[in-house]
Amino acid sequence: MAEPVTKLPVKSEEKAVEHRGESWLPFESLRSEIDRLFDDSATTLWHRPFASAFMRRMPRQSEFKIAPAVDVAETEKSYEITCELPGMEEKEIEVAVSNGTLTIRGEKQERKEEKNKDYVLSEGRYGSFQRAFRLPDGIDADNIAANYSKGVLSVTLPKTPEAQQSERKIQIKPA
Repeated sequence: MAEPVTKLPVKSEEKAVEHRGESWLPFESLRSEIDRLFDDSATTLWHRPFASAFMRRMPRQSEFKIAPAVDVAETEKSYEITCELPGMEEKEIEVAVSNGTLTIRGEKQERKEEKNKDYVLSEGRYGSFQRAFRLPDGIDADNIAANYSKGVLSVTLPKTPEAQQSERKIQIKPA
């Protein structure tokens, strides 16, 4: 039996573009790769006699950032953005258009508590993401549609009739 497709509302907002105070660390990825190279080459305690499971390198702040996998495809009449969001529900996802930018946001908060006679188990998982896409010229922003089904978000960005004319021949005049 096929699961029903859920339509998500696409919010249209006009507001100033905000820039987060994220620092740009140009050598962070190089450092991570060098650390990983040394960690991979010294996997035994013989090479690292004081290493233990508790002394492993903690992920840096930039490594905590997550972004869902996204596919973007162009068809004759529209652009299609497909975003994988496994385990999320429709209410945890927001699609918005503002100042020529399509933004997909999501936040997951999960809390589990189990009480037993001898113990109490309390676990919490949470995380958020945001992906932004600059809209190309020729998009009909009023008719953008979003659907969510089985952990996959599909956003359709229809082209205007003028943008659908992909090729125009230009007549060459003799000099």
